[in-house]
Amino acid sequence: MKSTTLQRIGILTGGGDCPGLNAVIRSVAKPAMSYFNAKVIGILDGFEGLVEGRMRELSPLDVTGIINLGGTILGTSNKGDPFHYPIESPSGVTITDCSDKTLKNYNDWNLDALIAIGGEGTMNIAYKLAKMGMNIIGVPKTIDNDIEGTDITFGYDSAVALVTDAIDRLQTSASSHHRVMVVEVMGRYAGWIALGAGVAGGADIILIPEIPFKWDSIFDAVVKRSKGAKFSIVSVAEGARPEGGKFIVQEKDIRRTDPIRLGGIGAVVANRIFEATGVETRVTVLGHLQRGGSPTAFDRILATRFGAMALQAASRGEFGCMVSLRGRDVVTIALEETINKRRLVPADSQLILVARAVGTYLGD
Repeated sequence: MKSTTLQRIGILTGGGDCPGLNAVIRSVAKPAMSYFNAKVIGILDGFEGLVEGRMRELSPLDVTGIINLGGTILGTSNKGDPFHYPIESPSGVTITDCSDKTLKNYNDWNLDALIAIGGEGTMNIAYKLAKMGMNIIGVPKTIDNDIEGTDITFGYDSAVALVTDAIDRLQTSASSHHRVMVVEVMGRYAGWIALGAGVAGGADIILIPEIPFKWDSIFDAVVKRSKGAKFSIVSVAEGARPEGGKFIVQEKDIRRTDPIRLGGIGAVVANRIFEATGVETRVTVLGHLQRGGSPTAFDRILATRFGAMALQAASRGEFGCMVSLRGRDVVTIALEETINKRRLVPADSQLILVARAVGTYLGD
């Protein structure tokens, strides 16, 4: 590694939004301007802006007072993969490799480094762009907490806090009406949100993708609860499915690298519970509420540490890497360690063991 003169630094936010993105932007931009006297180039709408040449230089005022703001001041997109770029025309959508345009814009803007903040897809894109010669550093974010190589991602704590609050509120209604309340949460193929919020909120049944469930196990748990507490809370991840069953797909969008969008398992679970047990059941789908709002203190601190470490790595000339939380320390790891992998809830997770210990049903 060698020290790098940082005169122009690019920042983009890719994939789904989540609380903490602005905290990262702030912690890269403020010291870059103050200590390196560098220009900070905000690339608009994620990789779409990198392909289409849309950016603006950020000022100190742009990054003042944003640490508590949700979303991203730069905009983002799920449909901007340069290697799988959708070109729309009257005849339909054509998927094209536009990575050459990203490299051209990177060079035309004279960037010394590019900080790419995003999830699993963003890290995969960053790895490919690094191979093309870009000085790129990844910053992991996702409410799903499913990025390999880091103990936790910012956005997850904020999402769990919101879902926990929702479960708390639904519990009072469930107990008043002696109902089953099913809460469908995000997480795609990883059950971290459903499990974390389910444990924190005292859910009676937690269904996650890593543990395919048995219908009879759920029905038995509801019937037992109805004879005692007379209500049940079910926390279900959008990627949960029964043994031998398939994911419930809401739609397919070829403009996305992963075209499948999950959703609907909550309604399926609620209907089956009512049909099998006769217990009145309702479903709440929290959806994009989980992505919105202000980040928790934990996420603000983690995002700030991530951004500062990304800038430090850039100043050292350390590229093709991702910042990561390992234990108590924020470090850097090679992008190769995280690409094409997904961090799932392990079968021996302490959270699973704790959930079982307090009597929570996991559907198996």
